[in-house]
Amino acid sequence: QVQLAESGGGLVQAGGSLRLSCAASGSVGTVKAMAWYRQPPGKWRDLVASMTSGGSTNYADSVKGRFTISRDNVKNTVYLQMNNLRPEDTAVYYCKVSERPPGHLYEFDIWGQGTQVTVSS
Repeated sequence: QVQLAESGGGLVQAGGSLRLSCAASGSVGTVKAMAWYRQPPGKWRDLVASMTSGGSTNYADSVKGRFTISRDNVKNTVYLQMNNLRPEDTAVYYCKVSERPPGHLYEFDIWGQGTQVTVSS
């Protein structure tokens, strides 16, 4: 089984920066897309940024120019650099990894446990 370990959340003032990390461990097969989602209090979970195994990226409009997703394929780790944070960025951030286990034909989505990001005004 594959486990995801997230880190890097916390409390920061508006305009500040945080870097989230999400590392996959265990019996990791072929990792395909890696992504970050967030869920503000009382709202749905939405995509923040994603990156394919080939390096193509996609960002939510609200974070373009402020957040950067990157990945280390050797370490099976995805990062989210968040700059110029705003109070509306406050949410629980979740990483998601699409992984094809060894010997399987299909991919499975694996979610991290979430990490809280709070931005004060």
